[in-house]
Amino acid sequence: MTGSSQAVPSATRAPRRGRSHLGGSRRRAGFLFCLPVILLEAGLLGLPIVQTFYYSFTDWNGLTSSWVGLNNYSQLFGDSTFWQVLGNNALLLASIPIAIVIPLAIAFLLNEHVAGWRFFRSVYFLPTAISWVVIGLVAIRFFAAEGILNGVLKTVGLGGIQTDLLSSEAGAMAAVIITFIWSVFGTNTIIFITGMATMDREVYEAAHVDGAGAWTTLLHVTLPMLQRFIQFAFILTLVTAFTALFSLIFVMTSGGPGFGTTTLEFFVYEKAFNTGAFGLAAAIGVVLFVVVFAISITQLRLFRSRVD
Repeated sequence: MTGSSQAVPSATRAPRRGRSHLGGSRRRAGFLFCLPVILLEAGLLGLPIVQTFYYSFTDWNGLTSSWVGLNNYSQLFGDSTFWQVLGNNALLLASIPIAIVIPLAIAFLLNEHVAGWRFFRSVYFLPTAISWVVIGLVAIRFFAAEGILNGVLKTVGLGGIQTDLLSSEAGAMAAVIITFIWSVFGTNTIIFITGMATMDREVYEAAHVDGAGAWTTLLHVTLPMLQRFIQFAFILTLVTAFTALFSLIFVMTSGGPGFGTTTLEFFVYEKAFNTGAFGLAAAIGVVLFVVVFAISITQLRLFRSRVD
């Protein structure tokens, strides 16, 4: 009896050691396979980021640099234009929930296979295939004083509210935000449709059997199961809003009127190439990096706490 009782644990421990050894081997193999990509990313992204942090503490003209410590940051934080630019980014940040909610609602309808859902899915994805430069040119023609928007308003008898949005700071920023929301609409819609396609249809059928309507199903079934997709869409939209609108703004408004549509990303370009203050531009780039990183980490922690 004693011999058999001792033999059983030893027999059960051996496979565990084998599985542990196999798992460790797989992790090492996976790391080795990923190592070339990690080194490439470190060279292409990590090194420039470190250089940007260094040059943000220097007076750099693009060729030579001299250490100035925190002078660039003190100059930046004391500049009223910088705070206006930061406010423009805050407006873009505030528009992200709209850029998430509308595609989410449309994706839910398309997932219910409403009439023509295949056609509309293709149409909604179309903006994703268009470059920012083309989107900017179309936006100019749409929002201009003699553009499509005012033409439509005049046609339907609302000519009295015609306006040239691009001629004022507030109007131009509103036009940029509307264009931004439209441009990411297709991408976010596809993300949510993909997420809904991975869900078990039996859950929806059970909800319908229990008498749940479309609104109840969306709130209590779809949204909880889509949290990771919503998180991914938020991060992607945030990065787009803060780091990918340069071409759109350059073509559409050139950052104006005044600094009404200048974002931190565009402000880096203006300080570096219009005034030659590369060190100050690097400091703006560091601020942009910190802002995006902080918002992303906050969002991740909020999501994690909600899941827990």
